[in-house]
Amino acid sequence: MRQSIQTRLTLIIALITSLIFPAFAIAADPLPSWNDGGNKSAILKFVTAVTSQTSPDFVEPAERIATFDNDGTLWVEAPMYTQLMFAFDRVKAMAPNHPEWKDDPVLEAVLKDDMKAVAASGKKGILEIAMKTHAGMTTDEFAGIVSDWIAKAEHPTLKRKYTELTYQPMKELILYLQANGFKTYIVSGGGVEFMRPWAEAAYNIPPEQIIGSSIVTEFKMKDGKPVLVRQPKIFFIDDKEGKAIGIQKFIGRRPIASFGNADADIPMLQWTLAGEGRRLGMLVHHTDAQREFAYDRKSIVGKLDQGIDNAKSGGWSLIDMKADWARVFSK
Repeated sequence: MRQSIQTRLTLIIALITSLIFPAFAIAADPLPSWNDGGNKSAILKFVTAVTSQTSPDFVEPAERIATFDNDGTLWVEAPMYTQLMFAFDRVKAMAPNHPEWKDDPVLEAVLKDDMKAVAASGKKGILEIAMKTHAGMTTDEFAGIVSDWIAKAEHPTLKRKYTELTYQPMKELILYLQANGFKTYIVSGGGVEFMRPWAEAAYNIPPEQIIGSSIVTEFKMKDGKPVLVRQPKIFFIDDKEGKAIGIQKFIGRRPIASFGNADADIPMLQWTLAGEGRRLGMLVHHTDAQREFAYDRKSIVGKLDQGIDNAKSGGWSLIDMKADWARVFSK
């Protein structure tokens, strides 16, 4: 009888605890969309090691910084970077007010959906498209344009909204790190003001923790009110070596964990892994043509060549999307 009362009391306490502290009722596995294996185990062991005060690898909360690339690491980037698709749509939307664009071979190629000609224009052509479509308005106006577009735009082949094509395993990883005292940052080659309007809702990372490429912005008075106007001039490119520079410039602490998916992310991983103490660096390898896309060495987006060849010597791990992820997209 006494044992029965004790058992009931234990069950009641457990029930009350789950109601008052719902976090305790969450499944024990913090990464349910990851298949059991070496990479999942490495993440769990790393977090345990740097957050356990009795561990020789313990890291103070202030030093627990984790950085994530965006395109191809947190959401889909194939067959074309999402921000570039946004720029193409902006060209088409703005063209009626710019008849002179028909005399510009790059912009005319966009209007005719001639992606081969656009690609042939190289970085110079892409930069021209970006300047024509991303400048000449205030920061608030641009944020509104991005918000309207991201709410309606669909991926050209997957036929789903881009914000539905975020990677569930990586979102779980972000939340897991945050729950263990990490401050998480996006460090992307994409435009910082293109990401900020929607990224917090998508990834639980606030605007002030998003680092990206940017154009020159000028302070002006408009109708008696101060505004920031975007100018057609590059301010900072947060890509390749620029990612390490951006981390130092805007965060001021070296990360202890970094995640990317392309050769352009290697400098960020190198900067992270060069620090003292226990570190973690990983690159998402797109190997799943059935659920997403398969690409690496010869891809025009997210090229992953040196990242594969130098993984062992560089100290980073490759996340095999097909083998490591039980689920790919968040929806």
